Amino acid sequence: MREKKQTLHKRIAEVLEAQFPEVGETQPEALARHCALAGLSEKAAVLWGKAGRRSLRRSALAEAESHFSQALDQIATHLSTPRLRREEIAAQIGLASTLQLRRGFASSETKAALARTLKLIDRAAALGEPVQDPLALFTTLHGLWLASVVASAGEATQKLAAQCMALAQQAGAKGELIAAHRAVGFSRLFAGDFMASRASLDTAIGLFAPAENHALTRYGGDHWSAALSGRAAALWALGYPDAAQADAALSLTSAREFGHALTIGNNLIFAAWIYFGCGRYAVAGEHADELVALADAKEEPFYRAFGLMMQGLVLTATGDAETATKLLSSTLSAYRATGAALLTPHLLSHLAQAYAQLSRWDEARGRLDEALNAIEATGERWCESDIARIAGEIALAAPDKDEAKAEGDFGRALALARRQSAKSWELRAAASMARLWAQQGKPAEARELLAPVYGWFTQGFATRDLSQAKATLEELAD
Repeated sequence: MREKKQTLHKRIAEVLEAQFPEVGETQPEALARHCALAGLSEKAAVLWGKAGRRSLRRSALAEAESHFSQALDQIATHLSTPRLRREEIAAQIGLASTLQLRRGFASSETKAALARTLKLIDRAAALGEPVQDPLALFTTLHGLWLASVVASAGEATQKLAAQCMALAQQAGAKGELIAAHRAVGFSRLFAGDFMASRASLDTAIGLFAPAENHALTRYGGDHWSAALSGRAAALWALGYPDAAQADAALSLTSAREFGHALTIGNNLIFAAWIYFGCGRYAVAGEHADELVALADAKEEPFYRAFGLMMQGLVLTATGDAETATKLLSSTLSAYRATGAALLTPHLLSHLAQAYAQLSRWDEARGRLDEALNAIEATGERWCESDIARIAGEIALAAPDKDEAKAEGDFGRALALARRQSAKSWELRAAASMARLWAQQGKPAEARELLAPVYGWFTQGFATRDLSQAKATLEELAD
């Protein structure tokens, strides 16, 4: 009976290939099923891999995961051959790429798939066999870098970014160079080295021109627009809020033109944060809503959790602390469940602010301690100055008001911001200190501190921070 079924499915596969050759292109999974049931494991594996890549291009993630898994299952039942080893690497890369979106960039499943891919590539190298995709190693290392970034793995992130750069320089391929400079730039950004981050991202952006690099429009363009979003964050921190908003807007426009869901999601995260940092809460909320909708459509957990957390930040800033605490607390758990840790110090500091607004002081201080511990554990120092400033504001607002602690916190925030050349953080810290000194009857000292910082800025005067700093200076002048 089994032999008859195999013969029947083999005959169906032969007819489909001979009389309906388009099926192999448009519905490779249909042909793969018949080949698998016919016992043609090697052919079925190739077709399942083809089907998986086709589904992944359409962002049909559940379908892609199933197809790639079927390909790997077929390969596992067959004697190993050079062709199958090449197909296994291709299918494993496809599965890892799918899991990044389906399970989360730093999920245990994603990291395991990437580690398995690296092992297969090493095996091929040991056997002297060429890999089907000459950039498979770069793609895998870049995936491991992305997992490391999202997990906020500190030194490992820097090391993987350097490995990506070495491979890209060796290959001399422009798309990989853009991706590598972006990786280095992002790694430096989250470490709080804003000047070096901007330099790396400037290089990445300078390597690509949408009107000229037609061959790179998808792959290189995706990384180019992502580099724009990262540079927007560096520019904001360095004190160029208008330039930051321009980069954020262009990054989204470009990502939508390229049509890559992962890049659109990445750029929405940065755009939402940039507009939030500029005090444009309605726009930040719109981007957060779009991110959640995109994630829901793709069943992607990381972007969904971040979009919901961004909504929580907007609620905190606009006065709905009760809803914000519930949303941020529950969503942080979902976010961490994907293996993510990136940006949690920043999110925790705003959760602390929301608790403070509700006079839940122990919980506010607890979240601040958690944020500071996370910074020390991961080296994610890009927001360290603002966390110190928020700690000072909470010390002043609490029933047991502690001006000495607040002044110490504001002083630490100023020192951290200056060390990082982070003018936006410095402005916030200087404004907080100036307001405290004014309350203490030291208006002259307050003006001497705040006026030079405010005077340094050449743009962004409509943003919330600069508008508030100007108002404070006007009050001090009375």
